[in-house]
Amino acid sequence: MKAMILAAGKGTRVQPITHVIPKPMIPILQKPVMEFLLELLREHNFKEIMVNVSHLAEEIENYFRDGQRFGVEIAYSFEGRIEDGELIGDALGSAGGLKKIQDFQSFFDETFVVLCGDALVDLDLTQAVKKHKQKGAIASLITKKVTKDQVSSYGVVVSDENGRIKAFQEKPTVDQALSDSINTGIYLFEPEIFNYIPSAEKFDIGADLFPKLVEMDLPFFALPMDFEWVDIGKVPDYWSAIRNVLQGKVRQVQIPGKEIKPGVFTGLNVAANWEKINITGPVYIGGMTRIEDGATIIGPSMIGPSCCICEGATIDNSIIFDYSKIGKGVRLMDKLVFGKYCVGKNGDHFDLQDASLDWLIADSRRSDLTEPSPQQKAMAELLGTDLINIPD
Repeated sequence: MKAMILAAGKGTRVQPITHVIPKPMIPILQKPVMEFLLELLREHNFKEIMVNVSHLAEEIENYFRDGQRFGVEIAYSFEGRIEDGELIGDALGSAGGLKKIQDFQSFFDETFVVLCGDALVDLDLTQAVKKHKQKGAIASLITKKVTKDQVSSYGVVVSDENGRIKAFQEKPTVDQALSDSINTGIYLFEPEIFNYIPSAEKFDIGADLFPKLVEMDLPFFALPMDFEWVDIGKVPDYWSAIRNVLQGKVRQVQIPGKEIKPGVFTGLNVAANWEKINITGPVYIGGMTRIEDGATIIGPSMIGPSCCICEGATIDNSIIFDYSKIGKGVRLMDKLVFGKYCVGKNGDHFDLQDASLDWLIADSRRSDLTEPSPQQKAMAELLGTDLINIPD
């Protein structure tokens, strides 16, 4: 069976992570989110998989290659062009990407599934296909109910008593929402769908194709299903996903490494004297990371591989990506450290280098860091002690 993973977007709502990592490659405890999707597809016998790529396409292609080591076959459709010898991404929209593949060669010749590459999904795809065919649908989307206060974050689906879709509401207010069923970005299509997608145009599934199907009163259905769905479309979503995984709330993600004490998992060769470190799980610490004496780590927290948490530093409910050095006495609460960026859990972020704070949070591979000047300390203080306690 055949499938498509949508992986061409820029992931602007997950910046600054997506400045250097495409959204499908964002790690969930060191494993790209798209890898979990491949495992799901393989489990339900979807083994021929197309992936459209654009932004940082080489990162996806170099990791997954032809899919052989994941037990599937993968081919890629690049959306963009070359200018002055440089690849320039120019995504065609989700439906436009599908149409480009079909125009190249009629690949989608049977019922196929389309997944967005930015969610953890634990769905019975076999049952979803069965329901789709029973409806006689040309297109179906998997819906999930959310609490009323969450509807404004999603596309709301309005359907009749038979499940036939009548309207969409894109992120309505709580008072305006006509339904508590949302679009999960999981779609089932028949090849006939390509009759309604123009060639060589930017065309989106949600914004363009679906309203067209509703307007033409075609057999287009919502399939409500009870399943695990963890969206990582925005920084707060990613934050929540890591917390849920560490707390054991996501069935398909096992915490890697070795449990060295209750709720504390480590990769290979972590350098730490656990008797001199204050640590409360759940916590994951990647391999070849050093935790110095007097550090405090409070979960849920994730520290990537090859990091250094210096003496007296505190990591509290925070996510630290690989090769990060957290300086002496630095206190991070509700923060995500990614390269040169420090990000709050609501998505606000700043560049540590531009703020002259790379003496407090730096790349662990650097050897040229010096003691901060009085001016640098003053600048750090201006940013507020909720971020950092300045060491004496």
